Amino acid sequence: MRTILIIAGVLLALVFLALGAGYLWYQNQAGGEPASALETRYLTGNDRFIDVSGARVRVREEGPVNGDVLILIHGFSFSLESWDGWAERLSEDYRVIRYDLLGHGLTGPDPQERYAPQARAEFLAELMDALDIEHASLAGSSLGGTIAWRFAAAFPDRVDHLILVDPGVFQFNEVGDEPVEPPAAIQAFFQLAPDAAVRQSLAFVFADPAAVSEARVQTIIDMMRREGNGEAFVEHIRQFTMPDPSALLSQITAPTLILWGGRDLMIPASHGPRVAAAIANSQLIIYDDLAHAAHEDDPERTVADVLTFLETSE
Repeated sequence: MRTILIIAGVLLALVFLALGAGYLWYQNQAGGEPASALETRYLTGNDRFIDVSGARVRVREEGPVNGDVLILIHGFSFSLESWDGWAERLSEDYRVIRYDLLGHGLTGPDPQERYAPQARAEFLAELMDALDIEHASLAGSSLGGTIAWRFAAAFPDRVDHLILVDPGVFQFNEVGDEPVEPPAAIQAFFQLAPDAAVRQSLAFVFADPAAVSEARVQTIIDMMRREGNGEAFVEHIRQFTMPDPSALLSQITAPTLILWGGRDLMIPASHGPRVAAAIANSQLIIYDDLAHAAHEDDPERTVADVLTFLETSE
């Protein structure tokens, strides 16, 4: 991904300044932060692990058990905590389900390395089967949006509504039909997750990184450092492609809401109108003051638009 290459250039000095200390820390941690320690720190009463096709997946369920199901899918290198702002409000009316993607958060690496976008969409179908969910509304951010729209195209009868937040859809930053081998600096960044470099990288994700709470920043760092996740991030990049999506997008039948941050430095907001034009029965909202993680930059405003969409679309 050229975006990752750009980040590599910006963060290169920080990575190598931190590399010596980070390498010793990484070795001492035997490949990352122990999963057991992070589970003790982050699991809530609404969390559980379920076995899905050979993977142990962390799932969080909130809201009325008999409510309409809404599944929230987070972005690359993040975890289900990315949706805290939305889930608090949505769970008042919906059965909200979040999960840590394979190779992310407390789910950790997938023994089968199912990290390609379509493989992740197919895994979502298996997760829904394991939860005995026949159909649901989907919301996905960034990579989660890619998974959501691919699922909606492959399994149109299982999607009630589709919500995409700054999703990867069309080719961006020269990612195309062939995957890219991540440079050594990027591999080091994801495998070590040096504190200073991760904090600096948030400028590419949030409109105002200074406004992100210290607790949220620490969660991002901790989840990146979960043992095995660094290697999984690198393998994900090796498998990631963005071929022409036109044929797949034409298969989406669910009412679709597309939200985009006008200050997105990862996937430009100019992609928004293209996505809206390619998906029938879709609507687009661009927030000029928000960035790539628009749902975290302003959860109250964005979730209000989501609720209006869910209540009025058919």
